[in-house]
Amino acid sequence: MKETTTVSCITADYPWYQSFLIHFITWKETIQSRAMWDHEIKGMASVHAAIASSIFMATLVPAVIVEKFSVYGTHLVWVYSVAASVAVVNIAMFWLLGVGLVAKRNTLSYKVSRAIRSSLYFTLSCFFYHIIVILYGAPLLESALETFSLAVLLSTFTTLRCLCLLGPSVQAWIRVFSRDGAMSVWDTSLQITTACSVIGAWLGAFPIPLDWDRPWQVWPISCTMGATFGFLSGLVIAPFWIHWHRKQLTYKSK
Repeated sequence: MKETTTVSCITADYPWYQSFLIHFITWKETIQSRAMWDHEIKGMASVHAAIASSIFMATLVPAVIVEKFSVYGTHLVWVYSVAASVAVVNIAMFWLLGVGLVAKRNTLSYKVSRAIRSSLYFTLSCFFYHIIVILYGAPLLESALETFSLAVLLSTFTTLRCLCLLGPSVQAWIRVFSRDGAMSVWDTSLQITTACSVIGAWLGAFPIPLDWDRPWQVWPISCTMGATFGFLSGLVIAPFWIHWHRKQLTYKSK
């Protein structure tokens, strides 16, 4: 009580001391905020590096196991290898780091229910992408397996990350992808990687009708490659973009 009275007297008698305290506290909070930002961005970059590495491993491992394996010749094997590898690493990394929504209930029935709903959402996402790709000009019946494989890959790059970060909550998904809806660096990362994956798949369709007669012009190789390169680009771009724009990004609880 005596110390508080003494400090009050000092700040009252010396206005410059009060100003110094305010500036010092503001500076300290800024330093702590920047340290927290750097910690979150480094953690996100580490997760992204692990996911990117899984794509390269999914390309190298089948080359040793599968006879005559090639990205073009046995393309569906590569697609599902990448999808499975990215899915496993995504789920493992977010579970180990505890990133995403924390379950309010830890009962077994709740976890099972959430797992079932997540599986259902992922399956519906595959069919949704399949329909969208057909509406954009993909063959309806011919090469249906190839089209669905592209849908599975896109769902892995986009929907699976939504499920890992936000859970099976459509409202949370809508909130994140609405304007100014991001509440964390992970939400912003999700926006960037999702956009890059979809745009990459869309750009990959442009060379298909050209008469170059290249092996990668066979449906849907250029689209799956475009989606993969887009996803990888998003993984690299997100940490740098967030770090560069951290002063403009203000995350508020909604």
